[in-house]
Amino acid sequence: MTLPTRLELSMPDWFDDLEPTLPEVVADLEERMRVVIDLSRRNFEAGTGGPFSAGVFERESGRVVALGVNRVVPSNCSCAHAEFMAISLAQRALGRWDLGGDDGPAHQFVVNWRPCTMCFGSVLWSGVVDLVIAGDGPELEELTGFDEGPIHPDWRGQLAARGIALTEGVLRDEAVAVFRAFGESDALVYNGRGGGRR
Repeated sequence: MTLPTRLELSMPDWFDDLEPTLPEVVADLEERMRVVIDLSRRNFEAGTGGPFSAGVFERESGRVVALGVNRVVPSNCSCAHAEFMAISLAQRALGRWDLGGDDGPAHQFVVNWRPCTMCFGSVLWSGVVDLVIAGDGPELEELTGFDEGPIHPDWRGQLAARGIALTEGVLRDEAVAVFRAFGESDALVYNGRGGGRR
């Protein structure tokens, strides 16, 4: 018997061409979210994953540390959400598992919607000190058909208890427009037990 011993996740091929055109520093918060939302649209339009994206930035300088998009279906990995991708790539780039250590800059996590059940946990354990989201309402599930799972009813308090600042509503309408476009497309909606649609 030979069991698997290695896991590899990667950004889609189109990101290799896009990456050199991206700014190294994004000082403005709305512009950080705009980068993330643009990646979410590109990802589903290219057929390389769901309409989700996230980015890790140095909070004060705006330096881009890592970006991630949803890679569940292409990777055959239900954990390959955009948040997981961005956090993992940032940790690899920095050579540290804690993005909030005292010996480095504070890191901000920018996501195109409130993280799902699984990804919310990854935010808590990542070490980021700041979470920025476009929104947190039912629009995501209503427009796309994705199941985001049960989130803790006091999720905002859970962030605060761990010293993670929260900024909500950044470019909400732009994020919702991507979810609407996804919902109107024939893109695959994967849900573990709920099947999916094409």
